[in-house]
Amino acid sequence: MNIKNHEHPPRHPGAVTRGTLAIALALALAGGGAWLQADPAPLASSAPLPGFADVAERVTPAVVNVKVTGETTRGPEFSVLPGLPENLPMPEYFRRFFDERGPMMRPHRVQGQGSGFLIDSEGHIVTNNHVIEGATQVTVSLNDGTSHEARVVGRDAKTDLALLKIDAGRPLPYVELGESASARVGDWVLAVGNPFGLGVSVNAGIISARGRDIQSGPYDDYLQIDAAINRGNSGGPLFDTGGRVIGVNTAIYSPTGGNVGIGFAIPAETVRQVVGALRDTGRVERGWLGLHIQALTPELAAGLGLDGPEGVLVADVIADGPASRSDLRVGDVILSANGTRLTSYRDLSRLVAATQAGTPMKLEVRRDGRMHRVSVTVGSMPDDEGPAALEDGSERADGLPRLGLRLAPLTPEQRARRGLGADQSGVLVMGVEPGSPAAQAGIEPGSLISMVGAEPVATPDEVAAAVRRAAEQGQKSLILRVERGGRALFVAVTLTA
Repeated sequence: MNIKNHEHPPRHPGAVTRGTLAIALALALAGGGAWLQADPAPLASSAPLPGFADVAERVTPAVVNVKVTGETTRGPEFSVLPGLPENLPMPEYFRRFFDERGPMMRPHRVQGQGSGFLIDSEGHIVTNNHVIEGATQVTVSLNDGTSHEARVVGRDAKTDLALLKIDAGRPLPYVELGESASARVGDWVLAVGNPFGLGVSVNAGIISARGRDIQSGPYDDYLQIDAAINRGNSGGPLFDTGGRVIGVNTAIYSPTGGNVGIGFAIPAETVRQVVGALRDTGRVERGWLGLHIQALTPELAAGLGLDGPEGVLVADVIADGPASRSDLRVGDVILSANGTRLTSYRDLSRLVAATQAGTPMKLEVRRDGRMHRVSVTVGSMPDDEGPAALEDGSERADGLPRLGLRLAPLTPEQRARRGLGADQSGVLVMGVEPGSPAAQAGIEPGSLISMVGAEPVATPDEVAAAVRRAAEQGQKSLILRVERGGRALFVAVTLTA
């Protein structure tokens, strides 16, 4: 009896039968499955992250810890976040990271610490001014564990930089200042310092932005970085990937006082200029025009009949200053200086400060709707004076329709009480209605209104008449020149029906 194989024949040449498949599986299992399927292609490996070990090893010997001893009478309101200087930058969340500890009542000795870095083998050290300000003793600890008493060669509060000197009796490792101008947003950077007194620490990040103005001084031009920096990092260097110093870590933005990824560094170009002057003369000499200036807001520009808020508004010309001997007038809008267009009021501050005293400066000015050219000779900035950047204040009380002001004439008694000269004219602000346009514009009680638009005013009736004319002409805002505390500024007050 013949037994037939009931297995279905192959459907096409080369087909695998069940028996053949079973044998193949057995062979595949015995051979580790290599016959059954080919090895998968290796997954594409990602590019390795940048390593900073070589740079860190090379530069950290030049980074130092700066310890200071001084006296303070700081009150208990600073106990929650110890160590914040009394003159914090205007936005309250901008914190410097000077680490100070100690009792918070009555005059007492305190100790604080920050960071710094050596810029030559002779022992010159760059740090922040706020780290050593008010110190009676400064001690520098090197990376090798040795400590040396330091003397302050010079300091510059306007840029928050200081130069120290130690005598170690031997050549010291140092780092060189690079160029921040070529650094781009997104470039890797290395922040080195002494956070919370822990010792030299290295943190990597990127440049988040350039040219930041945090309103900490007249020459703000910070690099913004996201490297983790905290109190105690003040004065520490910011390196590029080549190990060159491109900035000095100076401030952080933080609601809590700790790192949230927003830090600020002074650019190397500013450091080089300031430190060079401090090393040579112990102080920084700057050019000076003798002006009080302010930024042009869109509202001010509209009130002055300008197309846009470009340029710098002259709020006051200081008596006996360089500008007082020129044709420059209060209310002028300076559009350019020596051919450089001014897009920000800080542009003029920096340009003038970098100009040597005695140098003539050509200003392009808009006045009464026409262009004028004014020549002024730059003077030397007094130690206690500078081109002030005036900001709107804030306050209140009751008064005129559409403004919210209560005004009074400037009597001899008022002049004597406020220390005003006989030649001082204007209208006294007795009160400002809360929430009114005048309050929103920042006008304070006790201020003096000396001009409405381009016209001087000496009585409340003249102010009221100017307001009435502006309303009849359909103006949306009124420009007032407001003086307080020896300074003057223009404000734009919205006119309400």
